[in-house]
Amino acid sequence: MITKEQILGLIEEKLTENNCFLVELEIAEGNKISIEIDSYEGVTVSDCVEISKVIDGSLDREVEDFEMNVSSAGLDKPLRVIEQYKKNIGREVKVVPVDGLVVKGELAEVADEEIVVEYTVKEKIEGRKKKETIVKQEKIKFNNIKETTIIISFK
Repeated sequence: MITKEQILGLIEEKLTENNCFLVELEIAEGNKISIEIDSYEGVTVSDCVEISKVIDGSLDREVEDFEMNVSSAGLDKPLRVIEQYKKNIGREVKVVPVDGLVVKGELAEVADEEIVVEYTVKEKIEGRKKKETIVKQEKIKFNNIKETTIIISFK
């Protein structure tokens, strides 16, 4: 059976060469290889083709047959690796924590162990008649994040 380590060893150099990073690598039953990549500059079709060619040229289908899919991590999928969070600083996100309330706002910071989401709320300030817009920041630890998705807007 083909292993993740084997595939990772084959593609690491090409990922670095193309300024890409690995988001997900799965090998399902029957040697179905599924690879998702991303990049700070965006993934091109040729990036996916080059990764595919490296694997196809290195593995012998006569010894062990396999099926392969190399794609970019789509906007509709949750963020899964810290590089994706860093790439999306400044974008609107929806964070679903393991415990607590859902937070929607701008991804303001990404650190090794947590992210900071900035959002605005209207609150009544003591001594004032009207509610005022206040900017708040929510720090969320990575181990408390169930899912983070990008809010796609066509404004």
